[in-house]
Amino acid sequence: MQTEKITERIVSWLKDYAAKANVKGYVIGVSGGVDSAVVSTLCAMTGLKTLLIEMPIRQNADEVNRAWEHMEHLKERFSNVEAISVNLSPAFEELYKTFDVKDEDFPAEKLAFANTRARLRMLTLYYYGQINRLLVGGTGNKVEDFGVGFFTKYGDGGVDVSPIADLYKTEVYALAKSLDLVESIQNAIPADGLWDEARTDEQQIGATYPELEKIQKEWGTKSESDYSGRDLEVFKIFQRMNRAAQHKIQPIPVCDIPEEWR
Repeated sequence: MQTEKITERIVSWLKDYAAKANVKGYVIGVSGGVDSAVVSTLCAMTGLKTLLIEMPIRQNADEVNRAWEHMEHLKERFSNVEAISVNLSPAFEELYKTFDVKDEDFPAEKLAFANTRARLRMLTLYYYGQINRLLVGGTGNKVEDFGVGFFTKYGDGGVDVSPIADLYKTEVYALAKSLDLVESIQNAIPADGLWDEARTDEQQIGATYPELEKIQKEWGTKSESDYSGRDLEVFKIFQRMNRAAQHKIQPIPVCDIPEEWR
């Protein structure tokens, strides 16, 4: 993997896009994970204003500490970087009290609240983006965005640009190493941080990112009959999640109205 060329391309792309959009730079939500750390670093490398926001919602201390370790590290390296914390727990608690229903009647409530956290963060990023004339930088990678759809629609999927959406997760880790990110970020176990209890991405999906990448790279060229053992298990996971995520992956459908009816 030619990390230097990829880095240069993304940074140049971000600079050009900001110039065409006539904005000052980018705002990125920093979670303490590798994706947001890589994206925020690439945005910082543009030399444009880069606002990093840590947005805790019932967050565990490890995630908060990693996020701030990364943000402080970037502030030391780049004079164009600013970092703030916006505590969204009080706002979420109000929503929780307003929305709360009986779990036995609505078994999807926990997932709905997990997605509500992501959507509250999206709202926050767009608020700070607008008042600072910044675009919201997306942090989704290729497996999450176009493979299994492991993101929240209009949450972390609600962004202006997606700098690393053509990179697999393992490639994001390679970039993190080449960009010399803090060790805690490079070694962090992928997790979305949307649940009260600790849930890693692997636990939620049922497969590792390297396993999913193998299937995605072969998607459309091989069928279920070509796999066996663990590969077959992961193929079925990928197939199920990919089908269920088409409403997130595909553009919003529009009902066409015949011209003669107008």
